[in-house]
Amino acid sequence: MIVLGIHCGHDSSAAIIRDGEILADAAEERFTRLKHCNHVPVKAMTYCLSIAGLSNINEVDYVAFSWKTPPKDLRVVLGIDNNSNLRQKVKEFLGFGISSDHLQVPIYFPDFHLQDEKKLITVEHHLAHAASAYFTRSTNQQCLIFTVDGAGDGVSTAVWLGENNRIIPLEKLYREASIGWAYSIVTEALHWWHGDGEGKTMGLAPYGDRTQCAGVLDTYFPHFQGCNLLRPTKLGQAYYWIENSSTQFHFDEAYEVEKLVNQYGRENIAAEAQYKLEECLKEYIFGWATKSNCKNLAFSGGVFLNVKLNQRIWNERKGLIEEQHIFPNCGDSGLALGAALYVYYQHREFHGNNLKHLYFGPSFSNEDIEKIIKERNLRYRYTERPDITGAALLAQNKIIGWFQGRMESGPRALGNRSILMSPLDAKNKDIINQRVKFREGFRPFCPSILREKAEDYLMDWRDEYFMITSFDVKAEKRENIPAVVHVDGTVRPQMVCREINPLYWDLINEFSRLTGESVILNTSFNIKGEPIIHHPREAIRCLFDTGLDALFLGNYLLEK
Repeated sequence: MIVLGIHCGHDSSAAIIRDGEILADAAEERFTRLKHCNHVPVKAMTYCLSIAGLSNINEVDYVAFSWKTPPKDLRVVLGIDNNSNLRQKVKEFLGFGISSDHLQVPIYFPDFHLQDEKKLITVEHHLAHAASAYFTRSTNQQCLIFTVDGAGDGVSTAVWLGENNRIIPLEKLYREASIGWAYSIVTEALHWWHGDGEGKTMGLAPYGDRTQCAGVLDTYFPHFQGCNLLRPTKLGQAYYWIENSSTQFHFDEAYEVEKLVNQYGRENIAAEAQYKLEECLKEYIFGWATKSNCKNLAFSGGVFLNVKLNQRIWNERKGLIEEQHIFPNCGDSGLALGAALYVYYQHREFHGNNLKHLYFGPSFSNEDIEKIIKERNLRYRYTERPDITGAALLAQNKIIGWFQGRMESGPRALGNRSILMSPLDAKNKDIINQRVKFREGFRPFCPSILREKAEDYLMDWRDEYFMITSFDVKAEKRENIPAVVHVDGTVRPQMVCREINPLYWDLINEFSRLTGESVILNTSFNIKGEPIIHHPREAIRCLFDTGLDALFLGNYLLEK
């Protein structure tokens, strides 16, 4: 059985699975180069079908979609716009006076007409989130599933019970408990993009002192006692704005919070927002865990991209949690895979799916890469062991681009589309922020650590392959790797296993042999405001437009 998953909207994406195996998963932004692209993901769909060896969408068994109702443009692309059950009643008008009833793809557009409309299965937004968390666990044992984001299909916060093939809703809350919107209102008030800049708010928070403004954000966050909602949020009308084919959001309450920012300071308000987020969800999650007496927990939805929240839940689990499984692509770009998994496991038995990597994107052979380099008339050399050559450059404190294998899905670079540097010098954080990423100096970088050496560096840790949870660093190691330790003494690690990514493991292992530290600084291969690169030509452009010293493209090395 083959299922193609599609998500349209913020972070459009496509994924495809065959007989339970994830074959491909990619966000449309990687192909269009438009951050958080909201197009119908035709490029990602084309890629997914090609990876599955299919020439036509009609060769799949089902098409799973991550909303209750497919939007107009997707219905047109699938050729099902004449189905009266799916037609929108309200006409939209384009700027040049043509009704959306006249929307149609041009002749040169890829053919995605779905001959059998019954193959299209719609999956509620939060159910797709829940499926992404539950059906990527290693077991089908009973678990509680929490899905938390801004809002989708009239739900912002939900709890589900997963067991065998079933995902049963236990509670669904909407704007009265939108923890995600509350945090994003603060992000907007800090003049960062609502729906993108929340990671900046999290990164800024440790620099603040929330005691200076404790309680000033209370009305924007819901208040729970255990799993009971005692006080809803104070939220008005939600608005949106389309910029560069990306959806941005707005609440008028952001103006109120902006005044608080001016009164108490950016860092202090960020610290209070982070505290409120953690307290709010900790109370709710532990309340449900206590009520249900279920110690296996799974999480998805964009709020769980907050690694400090995830650490807080883990650190204070108090015997209530034995399993904390967070779907690593838990934002909206993971909805395509979630929808596909849900539809697939309505027809097949689920026994477990131990997700160990996210290398589900495009790859390029050495032949492809050499042709691209030659076409640009660049000097290069072939290296039989990029791991040894790369480790030597890192030990010399050089900044390298690392382009290998299949691109990662999700928001994190995990050693295939990465910018790397030594973590040994504290100044390296500022160097990369200033010369390569062109972003705010307070923003931290992540370490990639040999899995075998995690015990040497981390406290109260568990396996973490996806940079989705932070951990405290042992005091005796903080000064050894200062470029990847945040101001609060934490790191957001990727633990690297040789059986999962042997070349990347070998690179870190060789760096360890040269320096004595089994850690390297790893950040995504992009600059501020751009998606992670997926093509060699984008890597070459980044090499010459930033402060990178060298670029590894497969076995080929380009140096300045």
